[in-house]
Amino acid sequence: MTSGCSPSTRRASCRWRCGADSRTWGCWGIGVPEELGGSGGGAAEAFIVTSEIARRFPSLATDYVLIAMTAQTYVEHGTPEQQQLLAGLAGGDVICSFGISEPDGGTDALALRTRAREVDGEWRITGRKLWISMAHHADHILLLARTDEPDDPARRARGISLIQVPMDQPGITVNRVPLAGMRAAGTCEVVLDDAVAPLGNVLGERGRGFHGLRTSLAIERVLSAAISNGIGRQALDLAIAYAQEREAFGRPIGAFQAVQHRLVDAVAGVAAAQLLVERAVRAIDDGVEATAAATLAKAHAAEATAVAVDVGMRTMAAMGLAAESRMQMLFRDARLQLFSPVSNDMARNLSGEALGLGRSY
Repeated sequence: MTSGCSPSTRRASCRWRCGADSRTWGCWGIGVPEELGGSGGGAAEAFIVTSEIARRFPSLATDYVLIAMTAQTYVEHGTPEQQQLLAGLAGGDVICSFGISEPDGGTDALALRTRAREVDGEWRITGRKLWISMAHHADHILLLARTDEPDDPARRARGISLIQVPMDQPGITVNRVPLAGMRAAGTCEVVLDDAVAPLGNVLGERGRGFHGLRTSLAIERVLSAAISNGIGRQALDLAIAYAQEREAFGRPIGAFQAVQHRLVDAVAGVAAAQLLVERAVRAIDDGVEATAAATLAKAHAAEATAVAVDVGMRTMAAMGLAAESRMQMLFRDARLQLFSPVSNDMARNLSGEALGLGRSY
């Protein structure tokens, strides 16, 4: 692997990102039952934590979403032996990345080309994953790969398995992908060239890996919405404070109607989006099918935040664009939310289908 990080370096990095000691901080273990080494709790607690982290450091919040999504997958589908990883994940001693997206299969996740073959009693995996968070620090990557051809070409989800692959091996190359926003999240390309994994590293049922991610993907979308919520609230707090202090024509600019209207509309948009997210969170914690609610909430929260950071930038004007300003960071980070982890166009397609309007893709 070309990341150049030893396991001890990765663990130290994770502890630095989580806090002095993530075991005492406790947040990294939310969603992991206490008997498995976690902090307990569910989607509601994870939403609060994600939103509050995103107010200060959106890139760190994306790391937290990855950990929460991975933990949910192990809790729901891992064998007792596989679930032993959860204590390390909750404590910051183990980092597990998630490999779904590919160059030709982001929104269309079932277009993946990564293949896993049984060779000499182990998996041999070849393919390429793109837009993968924290892969350069990860001890393992939990990835989707095609292990079997579908018996019906129209059912592309069949034959796709979820496999835990150790990262520290010569068959894996990791390359950082610099982004304009979320710079500290560690977005990577992962190239697998006959990477190996034990046959027993399949999570859930072989050939039904994508089906098993339903709850994990719903949590990812809800917590993505939580990131948007945190960014939007922080941007508006900064903009309102600036509008109260900055004077023009003998009074604070917040006293001007044009500035007030933009800020009020943006506050209403972010607040309304939060209500949609909270509805999806309740559905997840109640064990109700939450995919449609989570998808709708993700899209609306991202759109509301895009408006909020734009209003914040316009309110602060040149000061908002200054490199020393937090507003320019929030403005850049918010752009990712419009197309990750699923594009808002695709989110609308899925939402329309959930309304019974027919598949549009």
